Order: sequence, then structure tokens, then C-alpha cells
Amino acid sequence: MANLNLEKDVSGVLRSFSDSPPTHYSVEIQFFSLLIEKYSENGYESKEFEAGGYKWKLVFHPNGNKKKNVKDHISLYLIIAGEDSLDSSWEVYVDFRLFLLDQNKGNYLVFEDAFTKKKCFHGAMRSAGFDKLIPLEDFTDVSNGFLVDDTCVFGAEVFVCKERRTGKGECLARMKKASVCKHVWKVEKFSSLDAEFYDSEPFTAGDYNWKLHLYPNGNGKGKGSHLSLFLELASPITLPPGSELFVEYRFRILDQIHHQHHQQHPSSAKDWFHGSTGAWGWPEFIEQETFRQVDKGFLKNDACIVEAEVTVHGISKALSQTSPQS
Repeated sequence: MANLNLEKDVSGVLRSFSDSPPTHYSVEIQFFSLLIEKYSENGYESKEFEAGGYKWKLVFHPNGNKKKNVKDHISLYLIIAGEDSLDSSWEVYVDFRLFLLDQNKGNYLVFEDAFTKKKCFHGAMRSAGFDKLIPLEDFTDVSNGFLVDDTCVFGAEVFVCKERRTGKGECLARMKKASVCKHVWKVEKFSSLDAEFYDSEPFTAGDYNWKLHLYPNGNGKGKGSHLSLFLELASPITLPPGSELFVEYRFRILDQIHHQHHQQHPSSAKDWFHGSTGAWGWPEFIEQETFRQVDKGFLKNDACIVEAEVTVHGISKALSQTSPQS
């Protein structure tokens, strides 16, 4: 049998032996050679199991975690399962051990962190484990008993030691699929508009409803001299309390004759929108005199066309303050 070092090594793994199987979960792999081919990049995720009131998974990299430039080793991690299983404002301290069955002797090689007894899992740190659990050479050596007839068995024990809620905070999250939404609004009978402002029909961008404000006679520092255009959340109550949306937007008034459309310079703006923000935009979007010149094409047959592009890039969410579990 190869000589295994059971002391702390450079990979920070403390090894020992146990006659008892893992308390909470085991994974038996009966075709290790095929797993290397299929899961060499992202690793294999086990099914979920429960321990200490939380759901967990094991993630196994049969030839090292490529994302951490690990080669010629087995990488094995414990992760807390599900995006909603651990709120960002929580910390859970866990004492865990990972297991590898020695099929020759019928006992287990046990792996623990050599430096930290209790690992802290929280919203930004959902996994812990070992980049270099065991060298692949030792793992595949039949005399060690870890891989026999292309079969190996891993396991985990997970004991929750302490849970606590952290202080207030926020999380700035990028939208996974930030796509540009284009909305076209034709404003007709412009000469008959006598109200202070008009709203477009609601439209959707980034799963939220929006509307445009048009002030025919201007608003703020543009009043009496310009058309004013603004963007506003149509249903601000749909935002979670304390949340804001980071939004990029641009407006154009279309030239219906020459296609020389009018927009601001720079053409786009980025702002935070939340329930009490009101609207963002340009009080001096276009001068009244320019807008009304017939040869400019902005006002044709007593109608103008406003075009908006809206992209929701991210959301700032307040960290929830749920009470600790007993």
C-alpha cells in the first residue's frame, strides 16, 4: 500500500481514518472513468441532502477543479443548495468532514480543514472544501482501495454549530439577462395638447413596468422653451422594499422626413430608480422652436414619434433581517 501522509500538508487538509460511515450522505460512483470525461470542466453535483436544517450538495471534480487551476488531484466541496437556502444577511457556522471509502480495509479516509474547525457559510460564500483532496495518483492506486473496479465512495458529515444574522447591508446584483427594450410612442393631435404632461402606455423592460412622461411645454428649467421627456417606473410597488434598479436609457424624437433623429449628447443616461425617485430624464430635451419647424420632420401631420430604449442592468437589494432559526 502506498504511504499516505496523514499530517497537515500544503493543501491544508488534515487526514485521519474512521471505521464509521458518514452520518449524513454518501455517493457511490460505479463508472469513475466516464465521470472524468463528462465532468472534467464543471464537476459533478450530487443530489441534495439535509443536515442541520439546511440542504446541501457535494461537488466532485474527478481531475481537479479547472477553475482554480488544480491538476492531478481530486477536488471535493460541500455547497449549500439552492439560491434561496441561505439569505445574504445570515451566517451559518458548520463543522463538516468529507469521507473516502477504503474498499480494501472497509474503513474511511476522513478529510478536515487543517486550519479552521468551523467553516462560515454566508450569502457570498456558499461552498467550502478541498481543492487538493488527494493526489490522483494515490486515488487511482488499487492498493490504496479508493478506486476498485472503477468504483469509489465519497461521503459527508455536516453539523451546524451556530447561526447568526449579520448587520444591515445591501447587495448590488447584475441582471443575468440584461436586454434592451425598445418602446415607440406616437403622440397625435399635438397642437391640441393642453395638459401639463402626458404618459405613454406602460411597457416592460427587465421584468418591470415603465412609462414615459412628455411635457409639451417643458418642465423645470426647460419650461416654456423645450419639450421635456422622462422615464418612470409605472408600478413602483412591485419593487421589494429598499430596492433600486440601475437603468440605462435613451430617448429619440424621430425625424419623419429625413430620418435625422434627435437625441441628447451623450445619447444615454444611467440612473437608479426606486419607488420614491419619481422620474429621470431631460427637462431640456429639444427646443420648442426646433421641434416645431416643419422642415425638421419632428412634427408631421400634427404627430410626433418618441422612441425609448431601456436596459435594466442591475438591482440593489436590502439584505433581509429574518429572525434566526431555533
